[in-house]
Amino acid sequence: MKILKGTEALAREAAERFIVLAAKAQQQHRPFVVALSGGTTPQALYTVLASVYRTDVDWLNIEFFFGDERAVPPDHPDSNFRLASESLFRPVGIRSRQIHRMRAEMEDLDAAAELYGRELEPLATGDLPRFDLVLLGLGPDGHTASLFPNSPVLEEQTRWVVPVLHAPKPPPRRLTITLPVLNATRQVIFLVSGEDKAQAVREVLQGVAPAKQYPAKLVRPGPDRLLWLLDQEAASQL
Repeated sequence: MKILKGTEALAREAAERFIVLAAKAQQQHRPFVVALSGGTTPQALYTVLASVYRTDVDWLNIEFFFGDERAVPPDHPDSNFRLASESLFRPVGIRSRQIHRMRAEMEDLDAAAELYGRELEPLATGDLPRFDLVLLGLGPDGHTASLFPNSPVLEEQTRWVVPVLHAPKPPPRRLTITLPVLNATRQVIFLVSGEDKAQAVREVLQGVAPAKQYPAKLVRPGPDRLLWLLDQEAASQL
């Protein structure tokens, strides 16, 4: 865990770690495979990467995926793809073939989940796909990606991507990657800012409530593969 002074400092810290991980993959002569998150804090990271650190990354060596998506068209204001596209993909000139978008606007979300699962197959090592980096946020209720408190999705052990049909915050229909995939990731970074997240941060990191009530507790790739980056407000109850 690292506590930063403000969202800008948090974004720069995350950007520097992104750069190191991307360079490591390049040294190993393979693509850097990252799953992006939506939200204002990750957006700050994308903006910093596309401006301050633009020349520090080999953008052609990155494959971009998403940890979850809302069931809206890709040009909708709620779309995680749109956020990443406007703040990162377009500014640095990411090619369309590097972007693996969830087709969450499909009427049949089961089919959309299956389609994205097939998109992850080239990443599989053993039984699970392995991202180099997954970026995650945290909701005030303890949810992450579209894994919400007490959701049956938390029990999923076989599918890599599943529909969420009754999310407790709008929009209710979504797609999300599942916990086994998150926990197979080489590096998970939570980016959390704001005082409204402070209680959830305290509970996830130090509390005793059942994990199903705070799904971020279930993200357990291993202590050396999990990092929490918090601003002072988000960490104020620790």
